[in-house]
Amino acid sequence: MEEGIIKKLITSMKCSACGQCYEVGNIEILGHHEDLWFLSVFCPSCRSQYLVAAVVGVERAPEIITDLTEAELVRLRDAGRLTTDEVLDMHSFLKKFDGDFSRLFGGE
Repeated sequence: MEEGIIKKLITSMKCSACGQCYEVGNIEILGHHEDLWFLSVFCPSCRSQYLVAAVVGVERAPEIITDLTEAELVRLRDAGRLTTDEVLDMHSFLKKFDGDFSRLFGGE
């Protein structure tokens, strides 16, 4: 990851002593190993200096964990979006629903 991006990310942090955001010019990258970065930050407002260790990784797509079959995934992916009326119908149903799933699904 580029050092300029790391510095820009650190500018969103606030000094723990005075609450001011750090400025790019007051951030020094000391080194890194893979996603672990070591930085020195200086706050010009209160003149505090800190060492920062930050884990900064490249965004990865989250792993999908499901018990659906491939056919079910395709069917659901290709299904149309819910309409406003469908959402309102479900809201009305849930307001009246007493929680008896056995009766709802014909178990009793």
